[in-house]
Amino acid sequence: MTEQTPIFQVDEGSRLPIWIQLRNRLVFLIKRGDYKPGDQLPSVRSLAVSASINYNTVSKVYQDLETAGYVKSVRGKGVFVTERVPAKEDGRNVREVAETEIHDCIKRCMLLGMSLDEVKLAMMDAIMKIQFDDRRQP
Repeated sequence: MTEQTPIFQVDEGSRLPIWIQLRNRLVFLIKRGDYKPGDQLPSVRSLAVSASINYNTVSKVYQDLETAGYVKSVRGKGVFVTERVPAKEDGRNVREVAETEIHDCIKRCMLLGMSLDEVKLAMMDAIMKIQFDDRRQP
């Protein structure tokens, strides 16, 4: 991640609590490879300031990620991505991550000037293309 790229922005319109939004975003960034095993996550304080959220919220997320096996906290040094990130989470968390990513995608499309109906049609086209491509694969 570059310093210019914001890691996280609160989605005020989301039904998900801020800590789950942040957790989902960090899990996504780790799974996508933006943070590789051994990489250090931003300090609790710096992430709280950059995302304009409470310090305790970030701390809670880091503790949850450590419990789930994504990161390891090293006293006095920081929080680091583990060598072996969990391959699969329970279905509820996977769905929350997916919903967050879909919501982010829709918002980005709307920022590009697309109406909600245009986004819906584009998504349906993409889904049909994926289904068609999957059927063609042996």
